Amino acid sequence: METKRFKPSAALIDLLHDAVCAVDASGRFVFVSAACERIFGYTPDEMVGTAMIDMVAPEDRARTLAAAADVMNGAARPNFENRYLRKDGRRVDIMWSARWSENDQLRVAVARDVSERRRADTMRAAMYAISEAAHAAKDLCTLYPLIHRIVNQLLPAPGFSIALHDGLSDQLSLPYHRDEHGRSAMTSVPTAGTLCAHVIRSGRPLLVAPDTLAALPEDLQAAARAAAPFWLGVPLTSQRGAIGALAVKSPPESARYTEQDQELLQFVSAQVGTAIERMQLHEQLQYMAQYDALTRLPNRQLFHDRLASALARAARKPGSFSLLYLDLDKFKQVNDLYGHAAGDLLLHEVAQRIKLCVREVDTVARIGGDEFVVLLEDIETSGAAALVAAKIADALALPVHIGPLSLRITPSIGIAMYPQHGDSDQLLLKHADEAMYRIKRERAAGEQGAPQQLNI
Repeated sequence: METKRFKPSAALIDLLHDAVCAVDASGRFVFVSAACERIFGYTPDEMVGTAMIDMVAPEDRARTLAAAADVMNGAARPNFENRYLRKDGRRVDIMWSARWSENDQLRVAVARDVSERRRADTMRAAMYAISEAAHAAKDLCTLYPLIHRIVNQLLPAPGFSIALHDGLSDQLSLPYHRDEHGRSAMTSVPTAGTLCAHVIRSGRPLLVAPDTLAALPEDLQAAARAAAPFWLGVPLTSQRGAIGALAVKSPPESARYTEQDQELLQFVSAQVGTAIERMQLHEQLQYMAQYDALTRLPNRQLFHDRLASALARAARKPGSFSLLYLDLDKFKQVNDLYGHAAGDLLLHEVAQRIKLCVREVDTVARIGGDEFVVLLEDIETSGAAALVAAKIADALALPVHIGPLSLRITPSIGIAMYPQHGDSDQLLLKHADEAMYRIKRERAAGEQGAPQQLNI
């Protein structure tokens, strides 16, 4: 008995949940099933005659054309994924299976909407990628470009800004900012700052597009016009709440951002906020371990690290450097007479004045109490080091005004030269310390028998 061949009708194809399409050799739709309207938002009549590539998301067009060429050359392309732009502007993730019909001179394809699956995969991948980036980055400056790269893989984000808000000072900073062309551009910083500040203050996302400008508050409209056509910002959240904002911007030829993009960026912001907060805490702890909290100078540990580096450099390439060991005469009396708060302010001022007397390459450190050390790089003679010591003494001789008080402080400064006075940190510090105390004793002996006065 002969089996009858069954040829499905267009009405039967319209019952399929997946979309069926046929595209001619010029790349235009000649047939689409009813499911296309659910997936793409266009009716079949609107799609037929339309160039297929015009509906593809701009960032996927090059590889889509390459895949189409492969199919027309006879290669099967099952499970090819790309993104299309729906009629309402949203992106939809599509998995295609396509082949070329030589007899009909058509590409015949079945399309499945995999947006939900892709979204779940994307969120998992983003969470993993951000965690990996946070562990790989040595500091926040290296973390920010990694975050930008991750976000740009999730949604169009050539323009990207990270804004951070300091709750104590109520100051906003943009430690990372790129314009819609991916360039670092200072001209667009004020606009991004204004919009990000609004996102942080309101605690809500802000979506800017040409048709949303009129609905924005008047004080934002100028900044929004400058950011147009497409800008999206969301609060940057952590366990402490909103610590800043994340913003993306795309050029005019790209599609507008959608609520799905907003939801995705909000999910990312929670991961990024946690990563930034963790790294900020790490940097804070690292800073506290290396710097003096009162003067913000390197502490004893960091000074010894830098002295060790100077010794290593001098051993490789013969040279000389100098150490200055500095102590403030009669500093204890400041604390006793005026309190520790006045003493702290005096130490802070002393630290700033010493820093102004030396170069950027030199190191000024507070190693305890009223004791400071200065590492002078590439100082060849003790005479040159003595000139720096005299400059510091003159700077500290000027009165320090603390409220109604006008205090004067005298330093005792000992000098050690490498390698004349030692070739190790212990020997150099010992020599400079002894030289400093020798000066202090001589000064005290000179004051004996003189009328007693507080030289502060």
